Formats: sequence, structure tokens, C-alpha cells
Amino acid sequence: MNITRRTSTLVTALSVTGLMLTGCSSTQPAAAAKESDSVVVREQWVKAADSGMTAAFAELQNTGDADVHVVGASSPASSRTELHEMATGDDGAMVMRPKEGGFVVPAGGTHVLAAGGDHLMLMDVTSPLTPGADAEFTLEFEDASTATFTAQVRDFSGAQENYEPGTMGMNTDGSATPAPTHGG
Repeated sequence: MNITRRTSTLVTALSVTGLMLTGCSSTQPAAAAKESDSVVVREQWVKAADSGMTAAFAELQNTGDADVHVVGASSPASSRTELHEMATGDDGAMVMRPKEGGFVVPAGGTHVLAAGGDHLMLMDVTSPLTPGADAEFTLEFEDASTATFTAQVRDFSGAQENYEPGTMGMNTDGSATPAPTHGG
């Protein structure tokens, strides 16, 4: 009888321990990683402007093992911010235009936003961006995650690219957006 009681006590103890360990484990799958979790923004800055348009630049580093896709951007410094690229136009000249499909930041790699290349275009600066000030930006990713960063405003004369014909935006009053002088 003593052996039966010990066995019964041991079985009960093992059952309770098993239930406790089961309660401690998670049957929920791990949350999927967000694209924004893999991106580090470095060397970020924005060209000074009193009004109109300007551009922001940075290095987007992907520390993850899968490509990430930046599909949009916004900033309180502008009523509209777009992803832009420099490309060869029909006449062979370099022109600025919205970047179809956004920016791909390769796994373990970097995508550079630079004057004369891909950049963030602030289409309608809402108040002067003066050298030394900071401007906030939010990148929007394909998976709907976001990443916010601050960029220092700097003087920059840069190149004076033109829009590709037919890609200029419209202002809220219906007038055409003028050709940029942002140095993007």
C-alpha cells in the first residue's frame, strides 16, 4: 500500500508539473517581423527651403534577411511627400519623376537616397526649413509598418533637375506644380 501511495503521489506530481509547464509555454505563433524593424536610417538630411519644394536624403540600411519595400513617406514639413528618382527621359536628359513601386532596400544591404538619385521629395513645404533645424519624416513600408526619423536641414545648391514632362503634380488650387529647384 505504501508503494501505491508513493506511485499515486508521483503520478499526481508529474501531472501537475506537466500542466504548469504547458501553461508557461505559448501556443501562439511568434509575431511576424515588421519591415520597419529591419531598417536603420543614417546620414539623413534635408535641403533648406523657404517654400515650394525641397528634397531629403539618407542611407537606408536593411539589417534583416529579407528585402524591404519603402512605398511612401510623409513629413509635417510638407503637405505632400513623394518617393522620387532620377532617370533618363525620352530625350536622353536626366529627369526627376515619382519612383514607381517605391524603393527596395536589399536584405543585408543599403539603399542610398542622394542628390541626383533617389530621394524623398517634399512637394509643398509648409514653413521655412532653415539650416540647423530638424525635420521629421515617416517612411511607410509595404507591410503597412512605419519608421520615423529626424533629418537636419542643411544648405545645398546641388543640381537643378527638371521633372519628366507629364509627371508634375497639381496644387490644391488646381494650378500645376512648378519645376523644382530642390537639388534632388
